[in-house]
Order: sequence, then C-alpha cells, then structure tokens
Amino acid sequence: MKNVEVAQQRSAVADACPPLDVRTRDRVTELLLQQGSATATELGLALGLSAAGIRRHLDAMLAEGLVESRERPDRGRRGRGRPARVFTLTAAARETLPHTYDDLAASALRWIAEHHGEAAVAAFAMAQVAGLEERCKAAMAEAGDDPLARAEALAKALTAEGYAAGATTIATGGQLCQHHCPVAHVAAEFSQLCEAETQVISRLVGTHVQRLATIANGDGVCTTHIPAPVPGARSDNARQIRQNRQRNVR
Repeated sequence: MKNVEVAQQRSAVADACPPLDVRTRDRVTELLLQQGSATATELGLALGLSAAGIRRHLDAMLAEGLVESRERPDRGRRGRGRPARVFTLTAAARETLPHTYDDLAASALRWIAEHHGEAAVAAFAMAQVAGLEERCKAAMAEAGDDPLARAEALAKALTAEGYAAGATTIATGGQLCQHHCPVAHVAAEFSQLCEAETQVISRLVGTHVQRLATIANGDGVCTTHIPAPVPGARSDNARQIRQNRQRNVR
C-alpha cells in the first residue's frame, strides 16, 4: 500500500508541476524578439495558451536572466488589480540566438584579400591581435624573463581573455595549450590569424615558438611548443625582452 501511495503522490506532484515545453519557450522568445515586449496575456493569446502557462515559462526565464520585466505605463484609467507587467529579452538571451558574425568576418577578409592582397589580410590580422598582446603583456609584467615562467603567466592571461589556456613543462621545454579559439571558424580559411597569434606568443614569452596543432585546422586544442632555454642563450632572450620593453616605453 505504501508503494501505491508514494506513486500516487509522485503522480500528483508531476501533474502540478509538469516539465516546461522547450518548444513553447522558443516560441515565447521568438515573439518577444519580434514584438520587443509583451505581457503574459498577450503572449498567451498569440500562442493560444493560457496566461498562467506562459507565466511559468517567463518565471523560469526571469530566474535564468533571459528576460526582464517592468510595469506597463498606465495611459488611462486602470481597473482593480495589479498593473500589467511587460517582458523583454535581455542581452544574455540575445547572445543565445543564432548569429552570422563568422560569415560576416570571413566575407570581409575575402574582400580585403581580393582588393588588397594577402599582405593586407596579414596586416589586418596583426592589428586584430595587437590589443590582446598589450593586455597580456600588462598581465605578465611580474613574470620575469624565463620563457617557461612567462608561458605560465601567459596561459593565465589568455584564460582571462576566454582562451581556456594552460601551460605544462615537457622534456624539450614547455607547451602552451589553448582549449578554445574565438576565431576558429574564420581562421580555418585565413591562416594569417593563427600566424599573427603565434608571433604574439613568441614575443610575449621572449623566444621562438612552434605551433604544433590548431583548432582551426581541426585539432582539439591549439598547442604551441616553447623550446627549453639553451645554456648561454638566456641572457640574449632577457636582453631582447628588455629592449622590446624600452622600445615600447619610447
């Protein structure tokens, strides 16, 4: 009997709180995108659903930061009850919608290549990573001159930029691994983006580096090999880093 009672209680709970229909939420999102804002009643009428049912979706979306609500301005005499609340999509919700940024970026680079040549694409790529280089350089100010120590500091700086990076020591030196690439789809067509980033890594760690794998090329991780310092050459690397810093100050 106890098992039967438990089953009945679970059934009652399920009936009272049925799972939200993902398709309905998508339709609510689409309507808010089209109309800009709407009340639960307006959304329900448009979708042929009850206002109460729509509110369940809106409450869940509010909790997730996907919509925000405010009282609708009263333009006339209002009856009894609470004022109607209108709902709008948040910036976070809009970020989840499909975008064509990659297509736009690729088209722009194709235009540059067609009208100004491959050298112009390379110059554009270097300009794009210049800001990243400056921010990482500032984050690495206390890293010292050792390339492997600088690689670890660079990994932390790149992680803060969204690259999910890490650095490890291996027998032949070190490896910088980036588990995410914000421009992977575009870089698959324009390798100049990867080449510019590799040059930035080389300058920041203060030594020659070698790209072993890239996400843009279909690999799971962007992997950069950092050779171990050659005895007697560390001072040269340190000298080059100091010269670069002095040049930037000027």
